[in-house]
Amino acid sequence: MKEFALNNGAGMPAVGLGTFLMKPQDAEAAVKAALASGYSLIDTANAYMNEKAVGRGMKASGKARSEIFLSTKLWPSVYGRADEAIDETLRRLQTDYIDLLFLHQPIGEVEHAYEAMERAVREGKIRAIGLSNFSEAVIRNIAVHACVKPAVIQTEAHPYFPQEPLKEAIRDFDAILMAWYPLGHGDKSLLAEPVFERLAKTYGKSVAQIILRWHTQLGHVVIPGSRNPEHIRANIDLFDFELTQDDMNDIATVDREKRYYTATKEALEGYLSFAPDFDAQE
Repeated sequence: MKEFALNNGAGMPAVGLGTFLMKPQDAEAAVKAALASGYSLIDTANAYMNEKAVGRGMKASGKARSEIFLSTKLWPSVYGRADEAIDETLRRLQTDYIDLLFLHQPIGEVEHAYEAMERAVREGKIRAIGLSNFSEAVIRNIAVHACVKPAVIQTEAHPYFPQEPLKEAIRDFDAILMAWYPLGHGDKSLLAEPVFERLAKTYGKSVAQIILRWHTQLGHVVIPGSRNPEHIRANIDLFDFELTQDDMNDIATVDREKRYYTATKEALEGYLSFAPDFDAQE
């Protein structure tokens, strides 16, 4: 497994399992399948309502905690009591520490929550801090004033929207990019681009594998989600070939600056009001 160096000196796997939209039972099974298939990065979040299941899957895998890179996210409705929310997250995941903890959305008491995460780093509860769905301007402002610089920026990224300006900005504090929607939200037009079909034939891989390999060669961490053990295994089978520079240049021509999701002001305000009992999850 290829790893990227974080600005805290730790290594982060280039490919992991995402658990977005997975029900607890499915998340637990997917985590076990992924860890059995050679994964070490698992990504979840308060709002996915499956942290307890992810923790069970990690325990059931038989893998030592030190062999797993675990990332999760605080939801905006808990930013105001982030110290307590971090402890609750640790309990749900049945772990003493989190390798990477994100602020999930750019609304609410962001400054308060970030300071709480910095305290948690000093206390050994978390090892790196991330920001998810934040704009370049807000990321820069946080990084300038932070004692613990953000190590990972999670954002939408795929061949139709490769996020080059954002990546250039976060190099100033040695942060790396983690891509959600790495396959373009399943957009059939993206998956049918001739360049991917050609490269899939050239390398004997699927189109999805070509796109995921493109991400890793650009330095992106990817967290494709799947409940299918065969797909889980295929999504990590990326490191027995390498795209050439000509291949990468050809893929760059499909950039359309096309996003699949942009949060409106109303949507962000709705995130603040979404405050379920996270501890009540299965």
